[in-house]
Amino acid sequence: MTNNAQVTRSRSVERIIQGQAVMDGAGVKINRVLTQPLQRRLDPFLMLDNFGSEEASDYLAGFPNHPHRGFETVTYMLEGRMRHRDSAGNEGLLENGGVQWMTAGRGVIHSELPEQEAGLMEGFQLWLNLPAKDKLMKPWYKDFKAAEVPSFATDAGATVRVIAGVTHGVAGAVQRDVTEPLYIDVELPAGATFSQPLPTGHNAFLYPYRGTVSIAGKPVAERSMAIFANDAQADGVVIEAREAARFILIAGRPLNEPIAQYGPFVMNTQQEIQQAVQDFRAGLLGEEAHG
Repeated sequence: MTNNAQVTRSRSVERIIQGQAVMDGAGVKINRVLTQPLQRRLDPFLMLDNFGSEEASDYLAGFPNHPHRGFETVTYMLEGRMRHRDSAGNEGLLENGGVQWMTAGRGVIHSELPEQEAGLMEGFQLWLNLPAKDKLMKPWYKDFKAAEVPSFATDAGATVRVIAGVTHGVAGAVQRDVTEPLYIDVELPAGATFSQPLPTGHNAFLYPYRGTVSIAGKPVAERSMAIFANDAQADGVVIEAREAARFILIAGRPLNEPIAQYGPFVMNTQQEIQQAVQDFRAGLLGEEAHG
């Protein structure tokens, strides 16, 4: 990403996606905005869930032990407390404004369970694909407290938290060489604008979770996802807040590799998926994986 935040021509909105209400884990209610049919279009991103409820019954059961292989999970907690434990021996508490980044690689089994019995729980989980060469890498995990997520303010009044990538010269909590993900949380006062340079080939999308924003004159309503057109003439995107708004903006370099998914396993071929299932059933997930 360039340090220069000037955008001479903004990308436009290609389409707007309304999320699907789904249940995951042990019955947690989720708005799934990046679904499987969009994986090719938004490569290298595989899924985006927005969870949020003040009703404890919607989230108390949490996400008991479940496996992953072949990709990375990024959990961003806006409000609430969630305990992570996994088969690699990692444990951490995700709290307000915190980020948990887990590279499943060759395989982990983990749980994410609420440590609260009342009040609001709200946040996001993003699935980021791994290149074929890294799908069976050793798992990695890190928790970032809210204060460890870099942030800055712009002259236009935007407050920006940088989870991944680089924006306006500020490096985020996590960097990835191959997929080059940009993941930022931006708060804008009414009438203010925010410019984000984007490499031409990168796929990008935006999700306002407070208020309505506008891109190139097109409104994007709260809790809907805007996919940005890959316009070769555009050098970024300019977002205007029609009212006080807050949104996440996510972009990355596509892998352009085959995607084979079966539930919590994302590989390149069906044969690799079958191997993942076999390894899981044999209790070998997270052990030295087969070549």
